Amino acid sequence: MEQKFEDILHEDLHRYLHSIKEVDERMPECPDVEEKWAAIAQSYLPDGIREFQNYPNASLGWMMYVGMAIAKMWDTEWDVYSKLEDIYIYLRDKRGYDSMDEYIRQDVLLLDGEDYTSLEKLVGECASRVHSALMRQRIEPGTKEAFHAYVACLHQLYLMGAAMQLNRMGYHMTKMN
Repeated sequence: MEQKFEDILHEDLHRYLHSIKEVDERMPECPDVEEKWAAIAQSYLPDGIREFQNYPNASLGWMMYVGMAIAKMWDTEWDVYSKLEDIYIYLRDKRGYDSMDEYIRQDVLLLDGEDYTSLEKLVGECASRVHSALMRQRIEPGTKEAFHAYVACLHQLYLMGAAMQLNRMGYHMTKMN
């Protein structure tokens, strides 16, 4: 069930982000970033789950920012960042969970002005889309199925955040002839 749900999330987010030229038709391949997913998710889950009931869009959207941050770190000093014991904790503890989005936009992605604000709106829209899709599943809260669906949401937001950032940095996936 959750793989089908995750595929639906992937298709919806990809279609939306491609329509506004935030990602290419072909998703980027960045094994270094993808390999960090399991450790980041495990570290993120206690915070994300705690925040989900009252702040579902933040709980979901923050993972998109984390994906963007990891892609940026990969592009800049991966030899340093890849060796951090816990990249998520490193990002979170700069300003705390509640301000992690601002830290990533300002200090990692180096955004300000309209770019800062438009990314906040875009991540909010993606988190809202994913939250709506999750609620449409009508999964009983607190169940194993609910946990797996939440993790699927986080996974797709992480991957799409990374894809967006790679695209913004000029990495484009095109079909080779």
